[in-house]
Amino acid sequence: MPFVARFSETFFFVSRRGDFVPIKNYCSLIRNCPLIRLLFHAGATYISNAFPAGFYFRNLMNISLRYRLITNNLVQVRTITTIYRRSMQFRRPEAFAFFLSLWGISMVCCAQKPGLPGMAPSKWITFRTTHAPGKVYRFANSGNKTFTNEEMYVRAWLPVVHKKNFALVLGPNYRAEQLEFKSSGENPAKKFEGWNLRTFALDLNSFVRLDSTSWLVLTSHINKTGNFAMLSAKEIPLNYTFSASYLKRMSPNKEIGAGVIFNKSYKMTFLPVFLFNYNLSEREGIEIMLPKKMAWRHNLSPNDLLYFKAEAVTRTYYLNRVAEGTPDVCRRIDVDMGISYNRRFGKFGGVEVFGGYRKNLSNKMVHDAVPVRTSGLAATVEFYIQPPSFRGKGRH
Repeated sequence: MPFVARFSETFFFVSRRGDFVPIKNYCSLIRNCPLIRLLFHAGATYISNAFPAGFYFRNLMNISLRYRLITNNLVQVRTITTIYRRSMQFRRPEAFAFFLSLWGISMVCCAQKPGLPGMAPSKWITFRTTHAPGKVYRFANSGNKTFTNEEMYVRAWLPVVHKKNFALVLGPNYRAEQLEFKSSGENPAKKFEGWNLRTFALDLNSFVRLDSTSWLVLTSHINKTGNFAMLSAKEIPLNYTFSASYLKRMSPNKEIGAGVIFNKSYKMTFLPVFLFNYNLSEREGIEIMLPKKMAWRHNLSPNDLLYFKAEAVTRTYYLNRVAEGTPDVCRRIDVDMGISYNRRFGKFGGVEVFGGYRKNLSNKMVHDAVPVRTSGLAATVEFYIQPPSFRGKGRH
């Protein structure tokens, strides 16, 4: 059933077949050509009498429109007096508006946000699992024990503010991790089994478009992370990270930027940020976001991407109550180095597979465990859903 939808100050007429037609095109055509206007109204009357859905089509012609000329080729619809809620098939208009905000976020963002052609597609909802076998620790009373580090992760992005020169999105996410015991005998690290190491976090990202080629990129991350089998959320400190960066598009194939990042977990850290995106050709590019990652990209096809990358992985978990004294913290810093393959399935979503070597730079476990081998192979499988776009315009 047809209805009227609005996206970024532009209304679309949705036909029974599901086609989205900008009303601004109808307005321009009818306004400038009286003959077509006469034929259009005559056709609307005929359709309304011949087809059941014609009632909505005819009444659409009676909608009061006020528009103004922005450029020679752009007419924006400013007001609309009638929207057929019966045909939207939503019980409340607020639900329909929320639905449109989720589905329509990429339509404007793709044209305004930083990024170069050929880069990986935006990810709306992400599901990820990681396995890193062969971790060996020495315990005082039981010798060397082998573990497999396993992780599950999920995140979804939700739009909050979406203006021409400013966008703000929220990304609630959840992570669960464990050290799966692989040796014989009793597990001396029971604190780390059973998926008890969990992280409840919220990402808040925004960008301010300063002009057509420069942006101020702001990111923040807050979380509570620890052994939730022993601690409640109130007993775990709040960790947070903030960053601010200036990004400048130097040419259609090059972006460069710099900024600063501040992190507060069980320690406070300040680090500089360096951003650099450069397309060497139509199929190859360099993506650098220090201190997070460095990558060389090869586009096998519009839907197949191959990355050779190095990416930092940091984890911190509280294991006891901070009020008891010095917090018992499990913390590690790794760098994943390897090959990542990203396969996109149309405009819906895709899968990304990573395989390589995880190099451990720092490792702090429980006080009675001595790291023996903390580096080794690592593999990640990620499924993602893209932000849907009615117009089908995405980053290629």
